[in-house]
Amino acid sequence: MTTHQQDQPHRDTRFSQPPVLITGMSGAGLSSAGRVMEDHGWYVSHNLPSQLILDLLELCAREDSPVDRVAVVTDVRARMFPGSMLQTLDELRARGLGPTILFLEARDDVLIKRFDSVRRVHPLQAGDTLNEGLRRERLSVSEIKECADIVIDTSDLSVHDLRRSIEQSFSTMQRGHQHVTVQSFGFKHGAPPDSDITVDARFLPNPYWVPELRRYRGTDQAVSDYVLGQHGAEEFIRDLLSMFNTMRPGYRHEGKNFITISVGCTGGHHRSVAVAEEVGRRLRTVEGLDVNVVHRDIARH
Repeated sequence: MTTHQQDQPHRDTRFSQPPVLITGMSGAGLSSAGRVMEDHGWYVSHNLPSQLILDLLELCAREDSPVDRVAVVTDVRARMFPGSMLQTLDELRARGLGPTILFLEARDDVLIKRFDSVRRVHPLQAGDTLNEGLRRERLSVSEIKECADIVIDTSDLSVHDLRRSIEQSFSTMQRGHQHVTVQSFGFKHGAPPDSDITVDARFLPNPYWVPELRRYRGTDQAVSDYVLGQHGAEEFIRDLLSMFNTMRPGYRHEGKNFITISVGCTGGHHRSVAVAEEVGRRLRTVEGLDVNVVHRDIARH
């Protein structure tokens, strides 16, 4: 997850929480995210053109408005209307109505499977391939992703996992905490594209080559003890935490409240998992942090 927030003029409105703009890649779960917000009592509108987003939030900010929490779900189809989404965001900030931006992402292979399963045509596919439609969309949403407050990769999330991730993210923002996701991964499956800090644990001996450890994972005590007991492991973890603690005040100053630390090894089964678990355990002792540990590739072959 990543975040980028800009200073906004104060405006006294009836909103109990800042408006939320839900956007991202088609097929990444935007509608599901909207339903999560509705279940928590938010008024949710879908696929408004940029100008109408301005009008809606102005209307909802009035003293006589019947709602005090509003979210707008907007995908690439809404961008077919005149008006830039970035210009709309600048105008909202100028009016003191700057929203929290939730951006949902997923890998191309996952999005292709989702489109195939429901036999949908991508909005930007036209007469080309689905891959070409996804490429065009990624280019279209790249700037809005850069200024998102929360970025969630739904590639490996169930609907229930997505719900928990959204609920956790907004709970973190309300408490004023910084949220840290410590993620293990395997380099052979590709490095995570949205990490803030990425480190490589492949310098440590690989438990895969120890016959009695091969079938276990870094979450198992025997593998964890083996990895963390290797020469250099403690220094590696200590230096990583020191670097993070040095960067953390700067992240806070820049409004970056969602930080992802990714730890990689070859397959994402042993070394990266053990190190990520230990980094997460130590970070949970730090006041003002909400910490989540995920293992992206632990079940992949």
